[in-house]
Amino acid sequence: MREHRHAEDASHPDVWTGRATNRVQWLLALVGAACLALGIELAVESAWTSGSAALAMSVVGCIAAGLLVLFGTLAFVHVDLKLDRECVEVRCGHIGVPRRRIPLTEVAGADFTPVVTPRQWGGWGYRWRPEKGTAVVVRRGEGVVLSLWDGHTFTITVDNAESAVRVIRDRLRAITPGTAL
Repeated sequence: MREHRHAEDASHPDVWTGRATNRVQWLLALVGAACLALGIELAVESAWTSGSAALAMSVVGCIAAGLLVLFGTLAFVHVDLKLDRECVEVRCGHIGVPRRRIPLTEVAGADFTPVVTPRQWGGWGYRWRPEKGTAVVVRRGEGVVLSLWDGHTFTITVDNAESAVRVIRDRLRAITPGTAL
């Protein structure tokens, strides 16, 4: 015997995915790569005769700054949001780290916000502010605000955030808090 889906389930796919991208981050990644290249250039082509301590500090400083900027920006070039029947999963950057997985049983509600800005959260990236909660901000624009049962909020910038909120709300109607799926 075949199972028939409810009418509300038919309007949404089993797995909803969304993404937000920030192309400006690539410029910052280039700055990081330039710092890294300068550090390597200083190490290889060094003509400094006044002391090796200054050279070592310059090389280490340029390489460290370059790596921090390069990897810090590449981690937040984009964010992927995946909604399935059990959880909301957020992955950042090309390797998916940092990542956060929130079971739907921990979500009290979802709201659409038309404008999330890096300025509101103190910059791009994975952010925490005591008065606002936690956020993944990769660009200025629309976002999803999850209200969790523990009183915290989690905000994600993602394209087509209104659709994501509709899917989350529909799935929340089908479960009750604190029960296993």
